[in-house]
Amino acid sequence: MADTSKNVLVMAGAGLSTHSGIPDFRSPGTGLYDNLQQYNLPYPEAIFDLGFFVRDPRPFLSLAKELYPGKKYRPNLGHYLARLINEKGKLLRMYTQNIDGLERLAGLPPEKLVEAHGGFSSASCISCFKEHDPDETREAIFRGEVIRCTNGKCKGLVKPDIVFFGEALPDRFFLYQDDVLWADLLIVIGTSLEVYPFAAIADEVPRDVPRLLLNRDVVGSFGMRKHDTIVTCDIIEGVTRLAKELGWHEELMELYAKHEPCM
Repeated sequence: MADTSKNVLVMAGAGLSTHSGIPDFRSPGTGLYDNLQQYNLPYPEAIFDLGFFVRDPRPFLSLAKELYPGKKYRPNLGHYLARLINEKGKLLRMYTQNIDGLERLAGLPPEKLVEAHGGFSSASCISCFKEHDPDETREAIFRGEVIRCTNGKCKGLVKPDIVFFGEALPDRFFLYQDDVLWADLLIVIGTSLEVYPFAAIADEVPRDVPRLLLNRDVVGSFGMRKHDTIVTCDIIEGVTRLAKELGWHEELMELYAKHEPCM
């Protein structure tokens, strides 16, 4: 598949990042929403609620401090597989639901990446939308500060450009409307395909385009098309198996060891 494909579309969700130690949001008992008691939230999803953020930005900023890329969590083999596909000139685009920035840390070029739910690489005021320096925002969050807008008398709250409930997805997300027409292979890794409009990308790919699912469970419409391939497995096991079948395993391990020597 991927060895002959020239325009590979990759979709990834929280199941990819859990192998870097980041909890997903919804798994009972272990998910992020079940482990937010320390923030004294009225309900778990409030940590990504814009109205609640205005009333009390501290819980989200505390969580942001924990999740900032490179502080505690590092990319895994799945992230480096996406980079390797790109280095071989075959990656059309990678769409990720994850806000952790691990794709960027793994070296995926920004033009090849769509962070559907935003991320930490930019920051802006939630009132006037003035862009703020992401590095300065990061340092302020690490100091435990609430950041205010520098635009004249605005003084609105500033946060990393992570999409909160009720906020529009980034304009860049809608690149998928053209990308699905160019794709000759779709690889879906570690997502439930339950959150829309992200999940819709998998169905917008033309029916004659092969789709490969690497996931613990069968999700979405996988299995309903003639050219679907489903591998239910541990994500890293599936990524490793795919790399071996492509004859890329040695290259993948060398790439990973070069950039993650302490892992």
